[in-house]
Amino acid sequence: MDRPVVIPHPLPEPLIELIAQRFRIIGEPMRIRLLDALREGPMTVNELTEALGATQQNVSKHVGVLAQAGIVGREKDGNRVRCFIADESVFALCEMICGGLRRQVAELNELLAEGAA
Repeated sequence: MDRPVVIPHPLPEPLIELIAQRFRIIGEPMRIRLLDALREGPMTVNELTEALGATQQNVSKHVGVLAQAGIVGREKDGNRVRCFIADESVFALCEMICGGLRRQVAELNELLAEGAA
């Protein structure tokens, strides 16, 4: 069983930089779209290009950034390369952010409903 990660407080500067770098990497809309597409399972760059309606060059560039960060992996499949999620923790982060956004929207809707009454 995995032991819980103890995060130091205050955060050391090198760790702050690594965290900020991870957020910059996944904070790009095309990369979020790529990760969401790969959630269904491994896909080739051509399949990702078609699924996202993007150019092959753009998809390849962003897959490369995600792969260099260790978030996405690539493996040879004949004469094609299949991309897959290498770090599933990225989805836990997305779920936390989406949960926070859902709460904010619910609170905003509640305030708007009160104001209209």
